[in-house]
Amino acid sequence: MTAGTELLPWLAPALARGLALRAHALLLHGPGQVGQLELGLGLARGWLCETADAARGEPACGRCHSCRLMESRSHPDFQLLMPQALRESLGWGTAEEGDDAGGAKASKAKPSREIRIDAVRSAIDWGHTTATRGRAKVILIHPAQALNAVAANALLKTLEEPAGRLRLVLTAHDPEALLPTVRSRCQRLQIELPAPEVAVAWLAEQGVDGAAVLLTAAGGQPLEALALRADGIDAAAWQALPGAVLRGQAAPVADWPLGRLVDALQKLCHDLLLLRSAADMQPRFFDAAAMQPLVKGTLPSAPALAQWAAELLQAARHAEHPWHAGLRSEALVAQGARLWQTPRSEPAVAVPSLATLGAL
Repeated sequence: MTAGTELLPWLAPALARGLALRAHALLLHGPGQVGQLELGLGLARGWLCETADAARGEPACGRCHSCRLMESRSHPDFQLLMPQALRESLGWGTAEEGDDAGGAKASKAKPSREIRIDAVRSAIDWGHTTATRGRAKVILIHPAQALNAVAANALLKTLEEPAGRLRLVLTAHDPEALLPTVRSRCQRLQIELPAPEVAVAWLAEQGVDGAAVLLTAAGGQPLEALALRADGIDAAAWQALPGAVLRGQAAPVADWPLGRLVDALQKLCHDLLLLRSAADMQPRFFDAAAMQPLVKGTLPSAPALAQWAAELLQAARHAEHPWHAGLRSEALVAQGARLWQTPRSEPAVAVPSLATLGAL
C-alpha cells in the first residue's frame, strides 16, 4: 500500500494531538503497520496547510495550494527521507533527481535499506534555507531505525536546535532501538492499534475478504493485513497453513513469498508454544478452526518447539538469499512437519479441547 492523502480513520485522534504539540522534533512510535508514515504525512500536511489552524489540532484542508502540492508530492517545503528500497516498494519512486536515500545516484546496485549520512546532511542544509511558502519546513524520517549510526549522530544538533520554522518527524516501531541521544531530543507521540471492529470495517472497504482472519494473522495491524492480501495470501490460505504443515504439504504455500512463509511459520510456532505452555492460553495469530488439525491429540514438546523457533529465526535472517523458491518452501514445511513425525525429548501433553480455546 502506498501512503495517500486520506488519513486512516483510526489516526485522527493522534493527528489532532500531534498537530497541537509545539515540539520541533516529534517521534511517532507504535506497531509498524498501523500508519506511522500516513500519520507523519498528515502532520506535515497540517503544518504546511495555508488555511488550517494546526495549533488547535485542525487537520489540513485538502483544498489549498499547499495541500495540492503535498498531494502531488512536490511541496518545496517538505522532504521525506527513507531507504531507497522502501521508497520503491511504496511507489514513491526515486529520491530527487535519481538520488537514493544515501545520496548516491540510482544505479543497478541493490537498493539501500539504510538512510545514509549524505541524505541527512543534504536535508539539514535544506532545512537552513527559508521556507518557500512561509508556513514551515518539514523533514519526515521513516523509519528512524534505518538511520545508520553516523547519519543519526549527524542529526543530533538539528534535533536539538532546528533552524527557523523547521520541524522534524521521526517514526519508529521500537524507540529503544534508536540512539538515546536521538530519543531524548524528541517529544513522543504513541500510536495505538485500532479497535478490531474499526480495522475490520476499513479492510472490508478495501475489498479484503475474510478481513477478521487476516487482521488476526497480522497481529491487529491493518496495513499488514492489507499487505498479506497483496502478496496473494487470503483468509482461506492462512487458515489452511497449520493443516498443511502437519501433513508436510508444501503445495498450498508454493506461491507465497519466502519471507511471508517464514513469518507465517514463526507465528504458527509462537501459537503452538502458547498452547503448550498452559491449558488456558489462546493462540494469537490463528483461530481455533485453523488450529484444529494440530490440537486433536498432543503437541510437540516445548524443547522441540523451541528448536523449531531457533531454526525459523535463522531462516528469517537468510530469507532474501536467492533460494530456489519451490525447494525452499518444501524444506521449510518439512521442517515443521517433522515435529509430529519424530520422537520428542519429553512426552507431549494433551491439548485442551477446541471449546476451551474460544474464539479470537
